[in-house]
Amino acid sequence: MKVRWHFACLSVVLLLLLAACQANSSASSPEPITALATTSQPPAIPTVTPAETAQLSPTPALPADFSGDVAYRHVLAQVEMGPRTPGSEAHNQVTEYIQAELEAHEWPVEFHTATMLGHPIRNVVAKRGEGSPWIIIGAHYDSRFFADEDPDPSMRSEPVPGANDGASGVAVLLELARVLPAELPAEIWLVFFDAEDQGRIEGWDWILGSRAFAESLETEPDAVVIVDMIGDADLNIYQERNSDPELTQQIWSIAQQAGYEQFIAEPKYSILDDHTPFLERGITAIDIIDFDYPYWHTTADTADKVAPESLEAVGRTLQIWLTETDPRLAKSAD
Repeated sequence: MKVRWHFACLSVVLLLLLAACQANSSASSPEPITALATTSQPPAIPTVTPAETAQLSPTPALPADFSGDVAYRHVLAQVEMGPRTPGSEAHNQVTEYIQAELEAHEWPVEFHTATMLGHPIRNVVAKRGEGSPWIIIGAHYDSRFFADEDPDPSMRSEPVPGANDGASGVAVLLELARVLPAELPAEIWLVFFDAEDQGRIEGWDWILGSRAFAESLETEPDAVVIVDMIGDADLNIYQERNSDPELTQQIWSIAQQAGYEQFIAEPKYSILDDHTPFLERGITAIDIIDFDYPYWHTTADTADKVAPESLEAVGRTLQIWLTETDPRLAKSAD
């Protein structure tokens, strides 16, 4: 009897264990793997925070107003070509550079050519607008063959780098080409004169390019403004005595109202410069020039002597004159 009872108990235990194993096996069995469903919805794209990806910085927009920093880069570019003496490779390069920069800002470019004292002359001319007044802004792009004012006699046969005496004026005109609006109630010419700086050299003379250009004009502009040697870090622009007094006063007043103390409302020098041939024709013309430059016609006329702030004082003054005031003179209003 005990044997049967033990056998019965053992059978119950075995049945319970078998049931438990089946239940456990069913719970641990994996679900069947199904194929990925095809759907018309795009897969979810994970959100990426800015810190998780590298973003390229956008190129900063250039300022709408005249920038001394941009103008200074034009000075550096010219000086890196080497002295732009007439006939040199750098002389050819700078005319190509000027043309490319003007055309990049949609100024039509042409070349005025002539022969003076047997030398080929190539002035670069950019024109925009029409009507009256007709204004010419000019600067020379050549640099001098010889540094004959150098304090070191051994350096006086070397060419002048021309960072201030040459490159600074070109830089101001090129930056004006960028900032002047396409539509102006005036006709504006930007003229880059060749062969200004070769006087007191055998077979040459001063202001050959501007003289050839002035002689070629069939009609007369209302005003001519020359910028020369206006990049000096210690800029002091006195009023040039031969310049038209009315136009001089107009531009110096604008500079002073804009806070540019580099313009000094006192006459100081009488200078033969690219404005002279226009004055000789009876055309209203002025010369914006700082002749108190200790590195004039020396090998030390280098880019480190030029300051963006000086370029900006001159360029911004001219921008205001051309765009925010009426540059019409008494002559053109008659």
